[in-house]
Amino acid sequence: MAYLRSAPAHAYTDRVLSRLLRRHVPAVLAAAAFLLPLVLMISGSLRPTGLAPPQGVDLVPADPTLDAYRRLPELVPVWTWLRNSTIIVALAVPVTVLVASWAAFGIRLLPRRPRRIAVLAVLAVLLVPVTSVWTTRFELFRMVGAVDTFVPLVAPAFAATTPFFVLIYVWSFTGVPDAQLEAARLEGASAWRLWQGVAMPQAKLATLAVAVLAFTTHWANFIDALLYLDSQSLYTLPLGLQLLQLLNPTDWPLLMAGAVIATAPAVAAFLLAQRLFLDDPLRGLRGRRT
Repeated sequence: MAYLRSAPAHAYTDRVLSRLLRRHVPAVLAAAAFLLPLVLMISGSLRPTGLAPPQGVDLVPADPTLDAYRRLPELVPVWTWLRNSTIIVALAVPVTVLVASWAAFGIRLLPRRPRRIAVLAVLAVLLVPVTSVWTTRFELFRMVGAVDTFVPLVAPAFAATTPFFVLIYVWSFTGVPDAQLEAARLEGASAWRLWQGVAMPQAKLATLAVAVLAFTTHWANFIDALLYLDSQSLYTLPLGLQLLQLLNPTDWPLLMAGAVIATAPAVAAFLLAQRLFLDDPLRGLRGRRT
């Protein structure tokens, strides 16, 4: 009889355990797959300089050292490149957030049918390959004398960097009730006040998402830097690491140390925004409905 009474409890425990395994094991495996390159990168940077890539997986170096981090600034101006990348993202990220939110809020204020047409137009622009405009953009920047400056690298921010960021804000602003907008209009609020006082406070998670994605996009922008920058003093960190690879392709610890320096800010930005990925991010991005 005691066994029969405990059987349902055991069955319930097994179901809960099975549910937890199905839910968390795939997430843990996916996280491990993404973390393994970071671990190998850090461990590779701690090996003695002058060594080739290890044979197999070397998670823990036998004699860990920071020599690669000390030698790296002696060989290349890595801190200058880091400063240049920081300047670009410091300018581009706020502009991206402003332009993307303004464009999306303008779409939100349209009537239903024009709003759908505008969203389809944004999707159409998103589908245009970036490579198809490289030549035209280069000629435009060359004509105005902006080649070999930071202007071409920051300029995409004035077009929201990518239409995808506009769509994120459109999705978020759709969650702002029409009643709130109408009530604010009746009180004499302008479009600026509607955006500032009604829409943006309800799109904080969308702003966080766009800011983090814009940061990583501009921080890792290698192609534009390669196209427009000639002076090594203006190189960004991704372009500078390519130069380091050309100069010393066999010194694996130096390359990994440069990769760690380039990756650390992006990882830090993600960790600062990690609450975005808790609970239900889509519900948070959609804004609050009343």
